[in-house]
Amino acid sequence: MNIVVLCGGTSTEREVSLWTGENVCSALRLKGHNTLLLDVFIGRDDIKPEQFFELKESIEDELVYIKEKSKDIEEQKKIRKCFFGNNVLEICMSADIVFMALHGENGENGKVQATFDLLGIKYTGADYLSSAMAMNKAVSRKIFLANNVPMANGTSLYAGEECLSAKDLNLNYPVVVKPSCGGSSIGVFFANNDSEFKNALKNAFEYENELVIEEKIMGREFSCGVVKYEAYPVIEIIPKVGEYDFKNKYEAGATDEICPANISMELTKKIQDVAVLAAKALMLDTYCRVDVLTDAEENCYCLEANTLPGMTKTSLLPQEAAAIGIDFPSLCENLINISLSDRK
Repeated sequence: MNIVVLCGGTSTEREVSLWTGENVCSALRLKGHNTLLLDVFIGRDDIKPEQFFELKESIEDELVYIKEKSKDIEEQKKIRKCFFGNNVLEICMSADIVFMALHGENGENGKVQATFDLLGIKYTGADYLSSAMAMNKAVSRKIFLANNVPMANGTSLYAGEECLSAKDLNLNYPVVVKPSCGGSSIGVFFANNDSEFKNALKNAFEYENELVIEEKIMGREFSCGVVKYEAYPVIEIIPKVGEYDFKNKYEAGATDEICPANISMELTKKIQDVAVLAAKALMLDTYCRVDVLTDAEENCYCLEANTLPGMTKTSLLPQEAAAIGIDFPSLCENLINISLSDRK
């Protein structure tokens, strides 16, 4: 198949997206597909769209092109009116399918998916509506609660609303303060008292005008992939130092990730049930990854659902797939086949 691996973009998770794109592109080439990397914001202005799949570039060459063209990306973001780069839509329309390796804003919020739907472009992962619901943590929180998905106590807060303490929101310390539409733990802050809470709000509002504030669950963190509403093995996430933040997520050796998790079958099933319930609540019927917290009594709390989870070889979903004998190239190809069958 002729496959575009769409990555990059303008979100705070741009670099993570490029890592995902590089790994997926390499994996699909191993499966014999004619697969090329394309930055959704940078595009290609050096070749006609109809000639794109005739290119015989190495992935390294494609990354060099992207990095060279994105040196002034911050300036481009200020002056550009269109999110899509040169020839991006035309190239995607010529592909058999687009593998969505985007992360964060404008990749996971449903806008790209809606555009592709209107243009008849097939793509992997959630549709526009499910993507939009999952991307906004304030919205998904309400949907989860309405569908009996267990959540930590919490609420939303908008810029300009007066709030001096977590107690003003009927929450107890410690609390977690995070942007409503952020990802990769970027812009997430913890507060144990009013002073820290004030600073957390100030810092988090620099990212977005809407925040989600939740009581911190003191316990363990797990993740569970869900493919076609079937749960994958549970993986436990154990940072060696501090919280599971951006540094611990992407720095080699900073976090122990145990898969399958060393927990009872009973707790495994509870976590998997929560993951599937969350996926169904948001209608994530292709694939996703759901993060779950447990407290000392092994009560489960859904943290969030990721519609386009990281897809490097060592990312969580690929590790879970490996635990049941699915190697990384096969996983990538499976996700394509599932998405194609759903979008005939």
